[in-house]
Amino acid sequence: QVRLVESGGGLVQAGGSLRLACAASGLTFNSYTMGWIRQAPGKERESVAAINENGGSTLYADSVKGRFTISRDNVKKTVYLQMNSLKPEDTAVYYCARGAILALPTRYYNYWGQGTQVTVSS
Repeated sequence: QVRLVESGGGLVQAGGSLRLACAASGLTFNSYTMGWIRQAPGKERESVAAINENGGSTLYADSVKGRFTISRDNVKKTVYLQMNSLKPEDTAVYYCARGAILALPTRYYNYWGQGTQVTVSS
């Protein structure tokens, strides 16, 4: 069965950085787009970044463009999200997910991890 396990969340001050990781198992990792999706309290889920199967193409939400970088290591079956210049509005639970195509809308993602909390203090 597909299993996605996120790590790397925590509490950071505004302007700081965090690197999230998502370890995958139970799937042919290099055959799938992977994405990072976040959900803040009281808000809808927002897809923030996606990467295609070989890592050659990426997409970013406007809200994180220039600050976040998605990458993947297909040997380690892991996808990463490097988050720099963090803002309080980046506070959310961050999920990694397996995508059907390279796209941002959350409806294209059908397997999700349990999430990792990111809290940015002002």
